[in-house]
Amino acid sequence: MRMKTFSGLFGRVAAALFLLSACGGAVAADLPDLIERVKPSVVVVGTYQKTRSPAFVMRGTGFVVGNGSLIATNAHVLPEVLDPAGSEVLVVQVLAGKDGAQQRLARMEALDRPHDLALLRIDGTPLPPMALNGSGQVREGQSVAFTGFPIGGVLGLSPVTHRGMISAITPIALPGATAQQLNEKVIRRLKSGSFDVLQLDATAYPGNSGGPLFELEKGEVIGIINMVFVKGTKEAALTQPSGISFAIPVHFLREMLGNVR
Repeated sequence: MRMKTFSGLFGRVAAALFLLSACGGAVAADLPDLIERVKPSVVVVGTYQKTRSPAFVMRGTGFVVGNGSLIATNAHVLPEVLDPAGSEVLVVQVLAGKDGAQQRLARMEALDRPHDLALLRIDGTPLPPMALNGSGQVREGQSVAFTGFPIGGVLGLSPVTHRGMISAITPIALPGATAQQLNEKVIRRLKSGSFDVLQLDATAYPGNSGGPLFELEKGEVIGIINMVFVKGTKEAALTQPSGISFAIPVHFLREMLGNVR
């Protein structure tokens, strides 16, 4: 009787492991299709000035949202000022299939500096927008991916995707244990109100700033990669960068879109 019970238990465990393996394989098999779907919605954000060399200078990543004419990115990706004397303009570079890259003029549509977010508007044929997650159910341990342009043009302006998970959901600013761990940015953030950010176990690079962080089931955006604004606050007490990557939760972007027509 004991042998039969053990045999039955072993069979059930083996079946469960097989199902888990099959599900994991399905997710892995779907990821290449998901990446192909996401890539046309991810753009390079930069400035163009005909008289300089190079004429186009990349500043970060962005992605298409809304009606296909809006680009979401980080506020810090955008230049403080443009050079009007040199006819410098804000542009986004989009994939144009086999024809290579295409540049579109862009203009500021909305800005949310407290959450380091910006919306740009582009002219021309609308691009395929990414869907934004509306459930708000982001969990630690959730599998995610992000697509962008790491280290700018050094590796070539081709979209690169990294895969990882949400390792923590943590406040952007915490009171320091000592006064030496506080700086002006941390104090300002604590006064204005802290908010939670998404901590990742995958490495993002400066060129990834402004890119979409998306879940793997439907490809919905759950965050915006941020490599400057968040780190400058959370890692104020560190003498060396930690290498940890962060993202701004997407609900702040949804709020911005709600105020744009």
